[in-house]
Amino acid sequence: MRRAGALAAGLVALACGPAAAQAGEITPERIAALEYAIDTVWVAIAAGLVLLMHLGFSMLEAGLTRAKNAANIVGKNMITVAIGGAAYWAIGAALAYGADAGGFIGTDGFFNPAAVLGDGTQGVFQLVFAATAATIVSGAVAERIEFKAYIVIALALTGVIYPIISHWQWGGGWLSELGFYDFAGSTIVHMTGGTAALVAVAILGPRLGKYGKSGKPRAIPGHSVPLAVFGVLVLFVGWFGFNGGSTLGAVGQAETIGTVLMNTTVAGSFGALAAAAVNWIVSKKPDPAMIGNGALAGLVGITAGPDLATGTWSMIVGIVCGAIVVGAVMFFDRVKIDDPVGATSVHLVCGAVGTLFVGIYADSVSIVDQAVGVAAVFGFAAASTAVVVYAVKATLGLRVPQQYELDGLDMHEHGVSGYPDFPGGAAPVPTVVGPGAMSRPELAID
Repeated sequence: MRRAGALAAGLVALACGPAAAQAGEITPERIAALEYAIDTVWVAIAAGLVLLMHLGFSMLEAGLTRAKNAANIVGKNMITVAIGGAAYWAIGAALAYGADAGGFIGTDGFFNPAAVLGDGTQGVFQLVFAATAATIVSGAVAERIEFKAYIVIALALTGVIYPIISHWQWGGGWLSELGFYDFAGSTIVHMTGGTAALVAVAILGPRLGKYGKSGKPRAIPGHSVPLAVFGVLVLFVGWFGFNGGSTLGAVGQAETIGTVLMNTTVAGSFGALAAAAVNWIVSKKPDPAMIGNGALAGLVGITAGPDLATGTWSMIVGIVCGAIVVGAVMFFDRVKIDDPVGATSVHLVCGAVGTLFVGIYADSVSIVDQAVGVAAVFGFAAASTAVVVYAVKATLGLRVPQQYELDGLDMHEHGVSGYPDFPGGAAPVPTVVGPGAMSRPELAID
């Protein structure tokens, strides 16, 4: 405690300057300036960690899909960050945090986020959140969507759909007035992205070879489990900024930040353990990728209320979400929602579950209000995404030609290979159909 006090005194002296420190003139203005600087640095670090999550998404999605589509996967994630930066700066921030119109939408601050968010650091933090909602879709529609089609969908999500939904809660809209609670975005971010992913996948259809003539799903293994798990761990680190930074400041919030980070870690840890246990029982083998999805499920689930939950409740949320995600992946597989990375299961299902849990463990929050928020976000995100996806399908085209999908999107869509010296990751290969094609599930026959 003495060291902490000395450090604080030193920081104040540094902010006040040598002359003031010697004279003992610690003015309220200088203290306020120091507090503002500390808040700014904390939010900037948190924003950087959230931006780092896009590396995690890139590696997770690339690892869980085939080598012939690796360049396409990372290309989509890179373009998502760029689109999010441009669209949210231009119109998204205004729709999210502009002057309220009927509790539904913001109306000012277009091309000027500082007008509604204050300093640039707050704007950057909100911007990277918007890009996160969009990149959830990237993995779900992997290996068969047109790159240009994905660009339009990402533009709609970051520029319009997500900002409107976030206005309902964080912009002072109708959900906020209702009493709905979502600290860092289990519903506002993750459910929005997960719902958009579900709708896009349903319209797009499954990958070639995913289902046999009998309708039974086939496994299409990704090309790198280590890469996928690396992505999960990067996402886990990034979540410290995602949840911790949602305090939007550090001064006077040390206890809250500590609670949030501990509960985030506990939920993610127990989510991984629960998924490992359930997967081990069901499949007789613990799949590392499923363990990773369990960690993400726990993280998504606790994101709605990491500041209100106790350690015990964080454990419970993690266990429930980690167990549910295994069943959700199997369910979506059976109903022909072909999601190669489990984005719908992790972000949609566990986002909803985690949000509802807040109404159970927090006395100040009603589970009815939480349910209303979950239903409203699902309905709006589903309907608006469907309009965008069907419009893209009718104009630009939604799905790549069959031969592109068979050969891989890397060469056809981008003219480069993710792994030019790696078997199966280079240029298009001849089409072979028959018993010898089993190494390429999309060409296998019953």
